[in-house]
Amino acid sequence: MNSENMVYIDNQPVELSGEQNILTLVRKVGIELPTFCYHSELSIYGACRMCVVEIEGRGIVAACSTPPTPGIKILTNSPRVQRVRRTVLELLLANHDRECTTCERSNNCKLQDLAKRFGVRDIRFGERDVKLPIDDSGPSIVRDPNKCILCGDCVRMCSEIQGIGILNFANRGFKVQVTPAFNKSLAEVDCVNCGQCSAVCPTGALVVKSETAKAWKAIHDTNKVVVAQVAPAVRVALGEEFGTPAGEIVTGKAVSALKKLGFDKVFDTCIAADLTIMEETTELIDRLQKGEADAPLFTSCCPAWVKYAEHNGSELLKNLSTCRSPQQMFGSLVKRYWAKELGKDPKDIFVISIMPCTAKKYEASRPEFEVEGVRDVDLVLTTQELSQMIREAGLDFNALEPEAFDMPFGFTTGAGVIFGATGGVMEAALRAAYEMVTGDVLEQVNFEAVRGMAGLKEAAVNLKGKEVKIAVVHGLNNAKKLLEKLKTGEVKYDFVEVMACPGGCISGAGQPIAQNTEVKKARAKSIYNADKLSQLRKSQDNPVVAKFYEKWLQKPNSHEAHETLHTHYTTRARISGEEIQLLNAEKEQKVDVAVCVGTCCYLKGSYDTLKEFMKEAEKSGLKDQINLHATFCLENCEEGPSVRVNDEVISGITPDKVSSLINTKVLDELNAVKK
Repeated sequence: MNSENMVYIDNQPVELSGEQNILTLVRKVGIELPTFCYHSELSIYGACRMCVVEIEGRGIVAACSTPPTPGIKILTNSPRVQRVRRTVLELLLANHDRECTTCERSNNCKLQDLAKRFGVRDIRFGERDVKLPIDDSGPSIVRDPNKCILCGDCVRMCSEIQGIGILNFANRGFKVQVTPAFNKSLAEVDCVNCGQCSAVCPTGALVVKSETAKAWKAIHDTNKVVVAQVAPAVRVALGEEFGTPAGEIVTGKAVSALKKLGFDKVFDTCIAADLTIMEETTELIDRLQKGEADAPLFTSCCPAWVKYAEHNGSELLKNLSTCRSPQQMFGSLVKRYWAKELGKDPKDIFVISIMPCTAKKYEASRPEFEVEGVRDVDLVLTTQELSQMIREAGLDFNALEPEAFDMPFGFTTGAGVIFGATGGVMEAALRAAYEMVTGDVLEQVNFEAVRGMAGLKEAAVNLKGKEVKIAVVHGLNNAKKLLEKLKTGEVKYDFVEVMACPGGCISGAGQPIAQNTEVKKARAKSIYNADKLSQLRKSQDNPVVAKFYEKWLQKPNSHEAHETLHTHYTTRARISGEEIQLLNAEKEQKVDVAVCVGTCCYLKGSYDTLKEFMKEAEKSGLKDQINLHATFCLENCEEGPSVRVNDEVISGITPDKVSSLINTKVLDELNAVKK
């Protein structure tokens, strides 16, 4: 060991090897420092103070935000460190709703675990005396501010990884809370329902909206044929809830559990993934052959990405594949065709999706996926919710004998399975596109260039002399960066896969919470192993899919296929709610000025425009003559930031144009009123 590059941890010498912070160094030697706000995928925040250590001569420091330097002596469990940790825990618990027995995160809560680990039994600081309202307005996530410990994990996840930023800190002192802008509910802002905030929340402040009671009600209804469809990513994660190693494939046990719970039929969503490939690849080839200028074609399997595009990239909606997601294709087929074969009315078939994804709950509720009051998919349960039902029923999951999926929706290919990992949709489409274009049999089906956890993967594929440029992104912030480059012409692609969740569906917020990146990698590896072991690995080789086209759909992209398997999108470049008053709400004020802070205008800098209005109103002495407020949409999204002066909407008002607008339009309005 190099003595000049040593530190001492609890009196033991440890050599430095490039560690960025003391926390990483301490964990490397087998000491698990507690944390709330530290995630390797997020920026270092250093707020919770649970990872404190004592450095000789320097005192107590946060290990996550302190870099190690040679020669320092670190104590990880000194009396001072113990005292600080216990005090921090007591303060957090004093401000925390401690109804643990009824909490969704009971027995899976970091605060609960650490209180037990450090023996905190008595809280010296009393209990929370003010109950804040619970936000269950959205279809996917429930937000309980009474359980928030202000670690900021959700704030950084939403901003840094997803690039949306709908959550942030508000107020000061003991009134601080994490909330959407202007204390709006999640349903009122441009939340895409990805649920990644809940995946990093260490307590029960953000949890998946449970709908198991609705599932039990349907199962116990003797008039319903209750059908389950199981997404590919569920099979490599469900077992973790029952102690199996990360990524272990438990397909057969999952099917067995669902049948014992009372489901009449258990099908595989992967067969709908094969259908998606047939439709989407045909759509891609048609665009390439016509040389359409609307490039690239974006995948549309991920409902969180679709909603993000509707909110933030309305001009790119024409680029989205019109294909429904596999979940919705499955529901449509079951209700339109399979129900008739059973001699059942579609309303008597109850389709429950078992998904890794919280955004699927939102997707199933979209009005586009309802026919005469009957939804294609009636209910979506996450992997977490399924595990809860299995426990509630008293099933010993690990002792279950494996069972097979039912037919006809139980026969799938490896191409359908790999939809669960980032790059999987792209790879499955390339396997199909090659044979559709060239007419040759594709022997080597693996496209390694689109695999892995890199945020952006690029490749070029030769299809019969034509170079097709492709890209794969996961995490919406990566998608946001790619969209910006496409708009400026910096890059050009023919086909792009986007998944909202880091790693793809394997990391959906409805999955068992992954404690580290290695868990996600293990799940992805198992997805590709399942593909490798499949006898058929190309969607176009699925004989059941071929039969569906023969019986029901005619051919890919036919009129019948479009009616059943495709959809349309809607611009959602606004958030709803009342206006926010900022200056002079009294009726006697002369000029009404409203600045749009809806999504499109906000992204184009309207918040800075709003601040500049406040500054210039003060500076010009017109503060008392302007009724300044924020509004949520002036219906002129593409040309924002937009401002309404009395009844006239004026677009393109960036901060540098505010002074001119006040000195012209606002003054003109004031003079008109005086006359």
